[in-house]
Amino acid sequence: MPRLYLDVPYDEKDRAKAAGARWDPREKRWYAPDGVTQELRSWAPLPEIPALLPGEDRGFGEGLFVDLVPSSCWFTNVRSCVDRRDWERLRRAVTTRADRRCEVCGDAGERLDVHERWDYDEPRRVQALRRLICLCAPCHEVTHIGLAGIRGRADVALAHLRKVNGMSDDEAEAHVDDAFAVWRRRSAHTWTLDLGMLTDVGVTVTRPPQAGERAAIAERTLF
Repeated sequence: MPRLYLDVPYDEKDRAKAAGARWDPREKRWYAPDGVTQELRSWAPLPEIPALLPGEDRGFGEGLFVDLVPSSCWFTNVRSCVDRRDWERLRRAVTTRADRRCEVCGDAGERLDVHERWDYDEPRRVQALRRLICLCAPCHEVTHIGLAGIRGRADVALAHLRKVNGMSDDEAEAHVDDAFAVWRRRSAHTWTLDLGMLTDVGVTVTRPPQAGERAAIAERTLF
């Protein structure tokens, strides 16, 4: 008999386990061994997210590159703007369609992250979601090399960038310098967030943290 899988956000896993859920290591998902009981009802499965989101461009933002989010857009990402169960559904859809491998280097590491590829329409000041991509932890760290620097891991991220792209030291450092120049230019402006790609698949988009709230979130999250 097929297992009845649940939608359990990571930070609710202990509660779900205590309520009777069990972990399937192959599928990397919690399931209800005896059906969805009253205790597990809050994690009953929602409809699956389609492999290709409406309007998603799977060719947008190919390869490994430093992909810095402007400081004026921090904490306006997909994860902070959707329900935790919706994020779990999106994460599962992206990692499943990637066959649980990094879409840049092909690694099938224990930890796989979902990263957003954004298009920045500078004349209109619109930050629009164009693609969700599955990345291993080292590739994801490269994309956010500024955060890696805050955590004392910039050298590790730079080494991975050189390795994957076959770059020399000078080429990698020039790439990072160029990315920070773009970041500084974009960070000087306020952007409108466009998550329209998600609303047609039953994902509820909520208001992102306002500019005045982000410093406190950064303090809790980064340091």
